[in-house]
Amino acid sequence: MVPPGDIFDTIPIAIGVALATIIALGLHGYFLHRRVFAFVIMGRRSARFDQPVKRLWNAFIIVMAQWRVLRSVSIRRFDMAGIAHALIFWSFLSFNLGYVLLKFGDSVWRKFSQTILTETGLEVFGWYLDIYAGVLLVVFVWALARRWVVRPHRLSFDLTRSGETVFVMGLEILLMVLWLGTEAMYVASGGTGPLATVPIGKAMGDVAASVGVDGDVADTLQGLFWWLHLFTVLGFAIYIPFSKHMHIVASPFNAFLRRLEPMGTLDPIRDLETVESFGAGRIQDFTWKELLDGYACAVCGRCTDSCPANLTGKVLSPMHVVEGLKEYLSEHGTTVIAGQEPSIPVIGGGTPVQAIWDCVTCGACVQECPVGVEHIDSIVDMRRHLVMEKAEMPEQAMTALQSMEQRGHPWRGTTYSRTDWTQGLNVPTMAEEPAPEVLFWVGCTGALEQRSQAIPRAMVSVFKAAKVRYAILGNEESCTGDPARRLGNEYLYQIMAQQNIEILNRHNVKRIVTICPHCFNTMKNEYPHFGGEYEVMHYAEYVEELINQGRLRPVRTVQATVAYHDSCYLGRHNGYYDAPRNVAKAIPGLELLEMEPHNRHRGFCCGAGGGHLWMEEEGTTRISHRRTDHFLGTGAQKVGVSCPYCLQMLTEGISAKGADAEHQAVDILELLAESLGADPEPEPEKQPADDD
Repeated sequence: MVPPGDIFDTIPIAIGVALATIIALGLHGYFLHRRVFAFVIMGRRSARFDQPVKRLWNAFIIVMAQWRVLRSVSIRRFDMAGIAHALIFWSFLSFNLGYVLLKFGDSVWRKFSQTILTETGLEVFGWYLDIYAGVLLVVFVWALARRWVVRPHRLSFDLTRSGETVFVMGLEILLMVLWLGTEAMYVASGGTGPLATVPIGKAMGDVAASVGVDGDVADTLQGLFWWLHLFTVLGFAIYIPFSKHMHIVASPFNAFLRRLEPMGTLDPIRDLETVESFGAGRIQDFTWKELLDGYACAVCGRCTDSCPANLTGKVLSPMHVVEGLKEYLSEHGTTVIAGQEPSIPVIGGGTPVQAIWDCVTCGACVQECPVGVEHIDSIVDMRRHLVMEKAEMPEQAMTALQSMEQRGHPWRGTTYSRTDWTQGLNVPTMAEEPAPEVLFWVGCTGALEQRSQAIPRAMVSVFKAAKVRYAILGNEESCTGDPARRLGNEYLYQIMAQQNIEILNRHNVKRIVTICPHCFNTMKNEYPHFGGEYEVMHYAEYVEELINQGRLRPVRTVQATVAYHDSCYLGRHNGYYDAPRNVAKAIPGLELLEMEPHNRHRGFCCGAGGGHLWMEEEGTTRISHRRTDHFLGTGAQKVGVSCPYCLQMLTEGISAKGADAEHQAVDILELLAESLGADPEPEPEKQPADDD
């Protein structure tokens, strides 16, 4: 894109470009501070600057390499949006380099770009940008058609199909048209050199010359298009702080500042005794990372399109939660800065209360977000405010929290004690085996819910077959506090966590094996916040280790087709996808199937997370029933799980579908125990309920 002549042949073009650029960038910086930075820094501090090298690499992978959007590309589903987004982003980088060299550089010195790139390099670069502009015109037209004609689910929301979207795409199309038009008029005016050979621009210029556009007219049009292109670019820079395209600026920072711990980790409230407020009920109560999330959001709808609550008719839309917080900031941020309280609350105003309780904390939204938005943090912080500040929560949540506070577990009305499942198994406690290889952490559901008791009994069969010295805490074991934390009662969680850590430290525990991914996630990722440093393993990882060491050899054939269901807190939150599958594959005769496309990182929640195992769902369809449909669609006899929560939900789902005569939910550990030759153990006798 060769610059035109000086302005009115009197003012050097470099002066005009410099003045326009200084004014535009000055306004961009001013509005960026007033409308974004000043609002974001109102949030609470959040430690996100450790391990800078790792953070830079993460940002490069997410932003520069566009890994997350390209990962979503599927030929089978004909979802090519990731490629289109990557092309648009890379064009942003490419054309910005073009602006530096061809607009700003060449306007100061006509030979600037050619000196930097060489004549051949400039010709290659010119061809690259020319072809890219043509490709982008096709991409933008396709994108408009996709949003307004094809309309996939994630683009069916008003936020994704607003007038602003049309305006911005119109600007982007205009930029490409002006780029190609400038090239064409340069060729039509008789221009020569490396940039006169570009394919699309030259073809357009030749056509213009052939229909009678003379050199003077073409020269004038080239100048007009060149300046219009510059003013459009600079005008877009001024507009960015007012638009959803603020994510162009915010997303690289958001990617750099994203959580380095496993996704399932929540930050604790520090100094509970002195903190001014619990959770987030005002803008000032959110962390600045949570506020930045709204500006980084690209409004692509990927989070909502993967949210099991939204897909089953619930109020929750993760995209609207994040965008709602940003819109609240835009409308009321100035009021807050002035030291006044907005008339409209964040919860109930910016975000519907029901949406906060619909969340099952499965992490699908965080997994799919291409710019590092962490929706769960904001939702849990709002729950903390509702529960700890206002004592407002669903009745079932209150019942579960009361049971945890009074009995040390959420299973109110259970007929079992912590050790009833051990009847007839001769399971040692820490008092009887003070230096075991591993502490077996049974968990509340495995110990206290009848169907789930088969899982720890199967684990005992594995320990015995592998000759592992193990022990349990027995009646000393209490809930890890996970349900309390996810439901918003951080105070209760911290009490339970600290009590458990004290007991574990007293027994000098080093290695812990759990059967519950929720216990695993809490003890592995969150107990270290309070000094609880242990080697924590989910049974899938541990059993895989035993098999690889030759200590465990499944021998009996188990003739069954099993569709594996990924637990959110084992898979998506902690990245353990292969271990449970490898355990299943080690069982002779077992045929393992996948629930495509809802498997591994795209797995679909059972509906029990975030405390929902003890809560009723609001909406048209139960999440567990939708997941059951996925399982039944595979034709498998059994759905295999590695989580007692999932076992509960899918057992109910199969029964609700009237399919329990032919199909069954089983834990992989149960199938393994069968293959080891373990005989079925009698069920423990029921005891009086602890609250009767």
